[in-house]
Amino acid sequence: MNALLAFPELSNFAGANAQTPYLGDAATKLHRKLCGSLEEAIQRSGLKDGMTISFHHAFREGDKVLNQVLATLARLGFKNLTLASSSLLNCHDSVVEHIRSGVIAQIYTSGLRGKLGEAISHGLLLAPVQVHSHGGRVHLIQSGELKIDVAFLGVSCCDEFGNANGSHGKLSCGSLGYAKVDAEYAGQVVLLTPEIVPFPNHPASISQDRVDLIVPMNDIGDPSLIGVGAARVTRNPRDLLIARRAADVIEHSGYWKDGFSLQTGSGAASTAATRFLEERMSAQGITASFALGGITGAIADLHKKGLVKAVVDVQSFDRDAAESLRDSRAHLEISANEYANPSSKAAYVDRVDVVVLSALEVDQDFNVNVITGSDGVIRGASGGHCDVAAAANLTILVAPLVRGRIPTVVRRVATVVTPGESVDVLVTDHGIAVNPRRPEVEKRLREAALPVMSVAELHQKAIALTGEPEPLEFTDRIVAVVRYRDGSAIDVIRQVKN
Repeated sequence: MNALLAFPELSNFAGANAQTPYLGDAATKLHRKLCGSLEEAIQRSGLKDGMTISFHHAFREGDKVLNQVLATLARLGFKNLTLASSSLLNCHDSVVEHIRSGVIAQIYTSGLRGKLGEAISHGLLLAPVQVHSHGGRVHLIQSGELKIDVAFLGVSCCDEFGNANGSHGKLSCGSLGYAKVDAEYAGQVVLLTPEIVPFPNHPASISQDRVDLIVPMNDIGDPSLIGVGAARVTRNPRDLLIARRAADVIEHSGYWKDGFSLQTGSGAASTAATRFLEERMSAQGITASFALGGITGAIADLHKKGLVKAVVDVQSFDRDAAESLRDSRAHLEISANEYANPSSKAAYVDRVDVVVLSALEVDQDFNVNVITGSDGVIRGASGGHCDVAAAANLTILVAPLVRGRIPTVVRRVATVVTPGESVDVLVTDHGIAVNPRRPEVEKRLREAALPVMSVAELHQKAIALTGEPEPLEFTDRIVAVVRYRDGSAIDVIRQVKN
């Protein structure tokens, strides 16, 4: 009697490659992931109407993958898809037409801008957009709420088995911190790359065992456009004044000591603050143990000069940062899970001493809005704002007191993205306010003769300059839900009245 008859649930051995015929032929085995076209990859991925597709935004305003993929999906007749891009920028205006035609029915993202933000704010999409933080996105994926069926990931180079990175090649975008999560959890992973390099490609930001299909694509993005918009470098005197004051706050905060850690956001003033820190670090012999976050060339320069020992990079904000990731052994690439997920077993944000972040609006309870403009239209991104604000030992906001004729310090923000309990200091061009929850910080700043005042006083200064703005008018319809990093709903965004 055949002993295997005792296990009828098992199939009998029928040959070395009976169950895996794609491994039987040498040529097929080596080239089985390569697709001749994007259409072929979509067909082989098993994508169907109603499924969820994802993208990353490492190329920021230079991204060309999302638009090309959506155009192909529209041409193939797909409908009712959920778009789960780590963020959406001005370059993604074409999404508007794909919503109108029924290709896209739902959106999960950390941000919306441009014509897409305008259209969503005026009620284009039937289902409310789910706006998450970078850490919160990973939490939603791991919890099962956001289930990615097919991830389309642009990478600067990979080999024919799928070992890929963004730090090498002609179209280098730097860290693939957001793509790494999609590669880990998506049902099917499709890489789009301009360069197929010899096996094994290293370093492998995305490993071959996570990749299903590969599409050679000449133009996945323009690296020169990574550092525009929110990630720009400023020469504006007001931004530089605010940045210098932010550096003053850090120096006198109690956290200014050798081995401190920091993160600076992508806004103009927060990026400029890095330059002013360099002067003080060099003069006082202070080095940072590590710098975290979306990494700018300014941070990479501090690292190159030995003032920052290690750089921990979830997204490279410019070519200098991407080159540092490529060249420095102490410039580390991490996933968004390692960066900021509150349910991760360990997140780097929990080791940050000082963070400098931007704001569109701040209210008298220190609540922060970084997503809707003064007209109520969606124009920004949650990003990692609430993630690192909650985790850092000292959270500093930098913002002008007014923008144009619009106050930045207000009675109540239009949209709460980061709760005031996570904010310690607000730095403006007209003064500095410290959250009453941090009296020891306020005492140190006053002793340093910095222009400290209450947030209420800052608000009154703003109103004196601009007058009390007319209240925004909205309909009852909710166009977006703002999700806090733990998945809870912290606010909603309503449709603006025409």
